[in-house]
Amino acid sequence: MSERGALRARLDLLAREVAKFGVVGAVGLVVNIGVSNLLWRYTDIPTVRAGLMATFVAILCNYVGFRYWTYRDRDKSGRTRELTLFLLFSAVGAVIETGVLYAATYGFGWNTPVQSNVFKILGIGIATMFRFWSYRTWVFRALPDKDVVVNDVVVKGAVVQDSVVSAEDAALPGPAVSVPAPAPAPAAAVRVEADSARR
Repeated sequence: MSERGALRARLDLLAREVAKFGVVGAVGLVVNIGVSNLLWRYTDIPTVRAGLMATFVAILCNYVGFRYWTYRDRDKSGRTRELTLFLLFSAVGAVIETGVLYAATYGFGWNTPVQSNVFKILGIGIATMFRFWSYRTWVFRALPDKDVVVNDVVVKGAVVQDSVVSAEDAALPGPAVSVPAPAPAPAAAVRVEADSARR
């Protein structure tokens, strides 16, 4: 695969990841804003505390979406570690998000319902950039690259994702190789089939 083709493949995968992250995030945003407004309207819980409670409800909702949809093809071996890191980075995101609302409410006195919603959404936007980077880098880790044998040719560093084997880092002549999901059979089994076909 050419360097340009490899870059395009990486950008396509990143665009899909961002889109899925955005869909889950949008659901979380609706949950967050909905719970915040319910608490602000029907309880006497202070603005910032109610916003923080809503954030944690949205975090739980988002974990399910990220684990079982956005990052379903990522490493699932260390669930305790994954959940611990998810909660840690989510808490940092919550501090960022709540910090913006806190500054607006107590620093500037902007605490009308419209102002609270504007600063809640602004805080969510800033926190979302941090969460996207931290989740994809530390929480939902990509599976390690594997060597895949296709038609008796070893594709070094192939990445199996969304039905495509990407040989981005391999210097192979010819077109890119596609393999249907799930991941291809072990190298030994593919090699045996290729040898049998020759006879």
